[in-house]
Amino acid sequence: MSNNGREYEEFVASLQKALFESEQWTELRNIQIEQNKKIKDNFGTLREFDLYWEYELAGITYKTVIECKDYASKVSIEKIDALLGKIRDIPDLKPIFATKTGYQSGAKAKAHNNKVELLIVREQNDTDWELDDGTSLIREVVINMHVIPAARIVSFSPSIDGNWVKENTEIDISSGNFQLNMRNDMTFIEDISKSEKYSLLQLEERLGRGTEADFGERKLTLNFDDAFLHCADMKLKMRAAEVTYFMPKPIEQPIHLDFSKELVGVIEYLGKSSKTAIFKDRIVKDWGSKI
Repeated sequence: MSNNGREYEEFVASLQKALFESEQWTELRNIQIEQNKKIKDNFGTLREFDLYWEYELAGITYKTVIECKDYASKVSIEKIDALLGKIRDIPDLKPIFATKTGYQSGAKAKAHNNKVELLIVREQNDTDWELDDGTSLIREVVINMHVIPAARIVSFSPSIDGNWVKENTEIDISSGNFQLNMRNDMTFIEDISKSEKYSLLQLEERLGRGTEADFGERKLTLNFDDAFLHCADMKLKMRAAEVTYFMPKPIEQPIHLDFSKELVGVIEYLGKSSKTAIFKDRIVKDWGSKI
């Protein structure tokens, strides 16, 4: 057997295994596919088949063989005759033939009359991306995402009312070296005069977004008539705040989705005139048919 023939057997086996694993019945999901299986016929002669599997369901054992032929031309009737000859003296085998290119009319008739299922198992081609009526399916999607981030506060320096701190807290501010550890999602400004309370994270949203021509670092002074700064467990009266923030430039992020790269292979069932597409993460039966 040529390397190409063995590779084709493995290709057919991999697609068939993907079909089994997509089934709801555990018995089917656990099927083991054997390559170059030798089976003894009723006369003790060993017959070799490219692929073989069996499974038991409801007390009945089902046995299947596939002959895989990686031919450049259509399969002839002689190849079907050869398969029928191999299984003639082996009872209860389900015969299947798989090739890439198709079958001659005589081979189709012979297979139909002897209940041999014919498959075309191949890699994708352009016809797989069209419906039966010629309507094109989506093969690629190109998205140019335009991300506009909100402003980012670089520094926030509040001006605290010292008299209020002395009268209402036990914080010692006499050294003039008073520090606050602030997180933008856990530090809040409560503006009593405007009846609102918002975090520094929400303040970033209020500061806006940059544009292609208008971005960079900026400074802002916030003045308050009656406001408090909530930081951790502290509540401090605040008169103003110096804010340094950065307005980011919008980000362009192209996204290219190529669904054809996810399509591993296609199985055409000639007897049922249907086609199944095997993707990396899913199975699509009746692929290309209008639902």
